[in-house]
Order: sequence, then C-alpha cells, then structure tokens
Amino acid sequence: MPINILMPALSPTMEKGNLAKWLKKEGDKVKSGDVIAEIETDKATMEVEAVDEGTIAKILVPEGTQDVAVNDVIAVLAGDGEDVKAAGAGAASAPKAAPAAAPAAANPAATAAPVAAPVARAAAPAAAAPQAAPAQQTNGHARTFSSPLARRLAREAGIELARVNGSGPHGRVIARDVEEAKSGKGLKAPAATSTTGPAIAPSMSDKQVLALFEPGSYEVIPHDGMRRTIAQRLTASVQTVPHFYLTMDCDIGKLLAAREEINASAPKDKEKKPLYKLSVNDFVIKAMAIALQRIPNANVSWTESGMLKHRHSDIGVAVAMPGGLITPIIRKAETKSLSTISAEMKDFAARARARKLKPEEYQGGTTAVSNLGMYGIKDFTAVINPPHATILAVGTSEERAVVRGGRIEAAHIMSVTLSCDHRAVDGALGAELIGAFKMLIENPVMMMV
Repeated sequence: MPINILMPALSPTMEKGNLAKWLKKEGDKVKSGDVIAEIETDKATMEVEAVDEGTIAKILVPEGTQDVAVNDVIAVLAGDGEDVKAAGAGAASAPKAAPAAAPAAANPAATAAPVAAPVARAAAPAAAAPQAAPAQQTNGHARTFSSPLARRLAREAGIELARVNGSGPHGRVIARDVEEAKSGKGLKAPAATSTTGPAIAPSMSDKQVLALFEPGSYEVIPHDGMRRTIAQRLTASVQTVPHFYLTMDCDIGKLLAAREEINASAPKDKEKKPLYKLSVNDFVIKAMAIALQRIPNANVSWTESGMLKHRHSDIGVAVAMPGGLITPIIRKAETKSLSTISAEMKDFAARARARKLKPEEYQGGTTAVSNLGMYGIKDFTAVINPPHATILAVGTSEERAVVRGGRIEAAHIMSVTLSCDHRAVDGALGAELIGAFKMLIENPVMMMV
C-alpha cells in the first residue's frame, strides 16, 4: 500500500509552512532517516526526514509552494515491492489533506493515521490533530471554524468559541484550544460594546492607506510569515499585557576592565586565535540569569489558572535577521560560564540569520534581553514576548559625567530598562529584580561565585 508523506508540524503552533526544496526526486529510493525536503516556517528552515523505506512515486506539492497546511499530502512513497508507477498514478486522485483521527500526538509523525508521515529533525511536539473536514459555527457577525469535538467541549465549558484562538489549519479551533481556554490560555479579549463604537479604534484599511499616497510613489512588498507573526504577537502583547517600565543607569567600568583582562588571557587554538571573546551582552545575559535566581518571585509566567514559577533562568536574546528578529534561548543560563554563553550566542546568531534554528531553540524561555547598544541607542523600552513576564532593554555604554564624593568624574554608564507584566510582577518586585541586575553588572566578580 502506498505511503502518504504529510506536511509535518514543526512546532506546537504551526498551521502551515512553505515547501522550500525537495532533496529527492520522483523515482529516488529513500530509507528511514534520509533527509527528503526542507520546510520553511515563519522563523526557521527545517529538514524533513523519511521514516519509511521505499521509492518516491509522486511529488504532489512542488518546491517553492507556500502556505501548505499541516497534514496535507505532499508526496507518495511506494513501499518495497510495490509498483511505483501504479502508486504514482493513484496519488493523482488522493485527497489533498489526509484525515488524522488521533486526539493528540507526542510528535509530528503521530498525527498521521494510519500511514506514517515524515518527522522534522528535533521538532517540538505537534498540536492536537485536526478533524478531516472543517466544520463551522457562526457567532454574531463573525464566523469561527471549529471541529465538532471543539464545539461540544466549548458548549460544556460555557466558553464562547469566537474568543478562542484556533491553532488548527487556517485558524480552525480544535479540542486542544478549548482545553487551553479553560485555564485562560489562548483567549481573545472580549469585544467591547458601546453605543459610541468599539473601545479600540480599528486600524486603517489597506485602501485607506494607499489613498494617502500618489500612485507610483511607493513599492508594495508583501509580508512574509515572519513579519506577520511578529505583528500579531506584539500587537496582542501590548493590547493584553499591562506593561510598566523601570530604568536604571549602571556603571560598567569594572565590567569593561574585567572583559578586557579575560579576553586578553583567553587560551588560543592551533591557529593562535582566541577560543572565546566575551561581549558586554554575555555579561548582561549572565547577570540577568543570576538576578532572577536571587529574586525568584520575578522568574515567573502568568496564566489564568496560576503563576508558573520557574526553577531555571532561560534567557531569550533578541537577534536581528533579514525581515525581522528571533529570540534564541540560553537554557539554564545561571549554571553556565561566560565563555559557554558567548559560544552559544555566536552559534545561535549565525544559525538564526541562516534560518536554521529549531523551534525548541527559540520557543519558551522565562525572560528576554534586547540590546540595541551597538546601534548607539541610549535607552528604549521593549515589548514583552509572552509567556515572559519581563524583558530587559539594554542601551549603549558611554562616558558620562557623574558626581562621586562631591567631585565630577567620567564614568562608563549603560542605561537599562526593565519592562514588566504587572499581572505577574508588581512595581516593588520589578525594582528588586533590576536592582539585583545592577549590583551584578556593576560588580562582575559576583557572577563568578
């Protein structure tokens, strides 16, 4: 029996992706573990491995195709001993989307039944499998697509489906979404109703914006998946997370001296190049990680059902890349040396710009650091990226006049601003956290003990 190769779910929230490249062609033999294709998501390019042996009988989705839904059949594999031509001919009439009846899967391969699907190398757990045909429900003027099971669960829980963010194909609400909504996760803010209009003014339509400019005076550059995801997540953050901001000036004179001494004494490789070269940002990451351990009540994530108090400091670090940014995560940063953090960041930055990060390398985390000091920015405020409750915005280091003992002196000052989610971190608690950071960054020797 021919084996359908399905579009894999490369992360729990993935709904569709771009089939960037086929690494095998029709007629090629493959074995389990062979890399057969490259899939692009909004933030990364992942390799897809075959999980069965056979011959590629038919490629149904050509490379370069965008917005291929998870669980769509992208190719057909003829098993050993099967007629390749017959399998390929039968694939032409195969349904575009394969049904997946399993309620939830531990990995992307498990979302396909009864045939096996490819899995992405080191992919994160997949979302609950969608039903075969999208059902729909109308709520007022908005149409919410949902599965029959999701509708039943929502009805039993008294949850309005229109308020549930769908994670299925094309935004469809599935059973897992309703289960998360029971604890307050994935719920949209209730629509504001009044006689004078909505509480939040709608943004201008494309037509209204274009009408303000002379035809031919601009170029329309379509949004890619990354830019759309950034826009959606950050808009949701500023609308649903109550931000407040705390700013401090840090004297990093001792840090700069320690950094210079450490880099000068770094061991060399065979080519006499230093094995590491620490940056100021490496110290910032380490200081933030230890500060969260010293102020553990600030190392949290907000959920409607309760506060998640994290044991480790997993620090996301914003990295600019073509078309947007991504936040790879230094896991358990409080346990790692500065040289290890430096090496991990160099690797993450290089792979981020090549769109080669795995989902588990940039999803999650307990806080984040955004450093624009290299651009000469003195200070700024950063938008919190849920599930984080804080984010530290780091400005440039510059010589400023300071008063010490009644005398004016020059000092290397770096301004930092901590954005806090007021639901999880109150003002005094945020002040304790940024104060702990300041003490560590101004006395780097304290990070070594």
